[in-house]
Order: sequence, then structure tokens, then C-alpha cells
Amino acid sequence: MAIYALGDREPSIHPEAYVHPDATVIGDVRIAAYASVWPQTVLRGDHGYIELGERSNIQDGCVVHCTEEDPTILGPDSAIGHAVHVEGARIGSGCLVASGSVVLNGTVIEDGGMVGAGAVVSYRGHVPSGHIALGVPARTRPNTSFGPEAIARVVDSYVQRAKRFRAELRRLD
Repeated sequence: MAIYALGDREPSIHPEAYVHPDATVIGDVRIAAYASVWPQTVLRGDHGYIELGERSNIQDGCVVHCTEEDPTILGPDSAIGHAVHVEGARIGSGCLVASGSVVLNGTVIEDGGMVGAGAVVSYRGHVPSGHIALGVPARTRPNTSFGPEAIARVVDSYVQRAKRFRAELRRLD
């Protein structure tokens, strides 16, 4: 596991969190219980801080950064899909940011909001509760296709997956 302090900025990882050995965590990164961080993900809290709420997950190949003005905060029970870039955004609880999307500085995604796969939410964007952001640049509309129950299933699957990986993952080389 690549976990680094940067000067006096050190990660805080709850003992019940799971950070895959091939993830990188640098600086002021706060990971709550049952949260998970997956392979090739980089969390760099060098200027501000990054906070992952309980049971949240950041899937494979993500880049998460922050600034002094805009920390990155992922609320509890939320999921960040594969290959997502999040830069200084506040993402509420029960949210899903789908694979390949980009969420830029100062964006707020309210509780239960969603960003569709491949969307780009521009600087200081806003996704209201119960809405989905789609497209490049992203536009929001009410989310009628992927509700809170589906997001909860994704979150639950990653909590279970982290338990399995903690117990069964072994390196063979």
C-alpha cells in the first residue's frame, strides 16, 4: 500500500476501511469506516483535504485531488465509478458518480444526486438532489432511471467486496 505523509499532512484511515495495496494515498486524506479505495486510484491531499464518508467507495483508476479553497468530500453511502476524476467537489450522501466522468472544482452534488458515465461537470457545477448530470458539458435533469435503491446496491456490493478482498487477496509474484 502506498500511503504517504507530505510534511505535516498525514492520511487518517479508519481500521475498518479498505485501501487496496495498489492505491496511492498522499497527505491529508480522511477515510472513514467501511469506505474502500480500489487499485490504481490516487487520492492526493496536498493543498487541502479529501474526506471519504462511511461506506463510500472510490473504484479502480480514479484521480481525486483538492485545493485549499475546495476540499473533496464524498459523503457516506456514495460511490465513485471506475476512472473518474474528482477535483475539489462536495458530493453528498447516497450519490453515484459513474465511470469515466469528470467533476471539477467547487461542484456540489446534493444528497442522492448522480453524474452519468462520461459526463463532465464544469467548474462550480451543481447537481440537485434526485437529479442526474449527463453530457459534455453536463446538464441536469430529474433522475428517473437509476434510483436510490440501485445506488444503495452498488454501495453494499463494495462494502462486501472490501471484506472479501481483506480476507482473500494475496499477491502471487
